Amino acid sequence: MTTQILERPETKDADTGPEMFHYVRKEKIAESAVMGTYVVALCGEKFPVTKTPKKGAPVCPQCKEIYESMKH
Repeated sequence: MTTQILERPETKDADTGPEMFHYVRKEKIAESAVMGTYVVALCGEKFPVTKTPKKGAPVCPQCKEIYESMKH
């Protein structure tokens, strides 16, 4: 399974801290960006791709933990 950091930040109430990016299947990112379809992150979050993460952007801790466990 190929994953890449997602292009849409998690949006919550204003006081929840920095935006987080999620890991999703790489092949689904372009489809979502063009067609507006939803992607499913490793943590289960569903959303359309709307942003590209910048280097050093915070990553969803659940997605990161799942991704790291898949590498081993």
